[in-house]
Amino acid sequence: FSSPAGIAEYSHEPYTLQNTLEFGGKFYVCGTGRQPILRNKMENDHYYLLTLAAIAKEIRYRGEEPRCSVTIGAGLPLTGFGREKKAFREYLLSSSQPVNPVCFRFEGVPYEVRIEDVKLFPQGYSAIAMHPELIRGEPSILLMDIGGWTVDLMRLDNGVPDAASCRSLELGMIRCVDEIREQVRRDTGLSVTDAQIEGVLSEKACSMEETARNIIQKQGRIYTERLLSAVMESGFDLRAIPVVMLGGGAAVVKRNISEQDGLCRVFALLDEKVNAEGFERILGQISSRVSKG
Repeated sequence: FSSPAGIAEYSHEPYTLQNTLEFGGKFYVCGTGRQPILRNKMENDHYYLLTLAAIAKEIRYRGEEPRCSVTIGAGLPLTGFGREKKAFREYLLSSSQPVNPVCFRFEGVPYEVRIEDVKLFPQGYSAIAMHPELIRGEPSILLMDIGGWTVDLMRLDNGVPDAASCRSLELGMIRCVDEIREQVRRDTGLSVTDAQIEGVLSEKACSMEETARNIIQKQGRIYTERLLSAVMESGFDLRAIPVVMLGGGAAVVKRNISEQDGLCRVFALLDEKVNAEGFERILGQISSRVSKG
């Protein structure tokens, strides 16, 4: 499953139970609104709550009992992996009100989940577990994970991450969308929504004035040029090294790249769940080796 990382808190039962988590005496509608900009995912309990909702969805999809044990596979950017790994693992193992097992309701169904372990993997690199063919035969390749707030860069040499080359640029899709919304407002007086902007950037059907649509598309290209320039300034020659793009902004950037940019080769992993699927595959391989050992 995938959903927006937003979450809205209610003191009383909200208007709908769809995507509603009840935990610690409060109600949370998951997948709505936008998360505030956070320097790390542990600044508040939102990611923990979203994780509980995701666990409930996964249990239901797999047909498991709502009282069970789980192991979480999750990721962190390689730039802060070593620094944040221990704290993020502890964050996912417990909340501000530690309960083991964790008891909560999701869409009215009670769950009692024992989180046995949390395995953390580097974002971006784990996605290659799903597409090893992209690096096969390539001495060097650049992974560009275009997220909401940051764009994480990691070079792989002969399939091995070069930790010294990792960079994190604060040029994610939130910056792009905010700047587009402001430009549309200045030029047309219209207050378009994030969903409308994302729809136009993704070339989806959207009822909107042609002038506003053109501004959004133009700004998408401007954002792409700005991002590529920042990547080059960070020491990566995109005319010499192939690029694998992933994350929520990969489709937007890939769509706005032209032959005139002179880039070497660009692959876009457009499945927004590719990181999570990579975590799951690696975790399965680890579990298999442990059981055989």
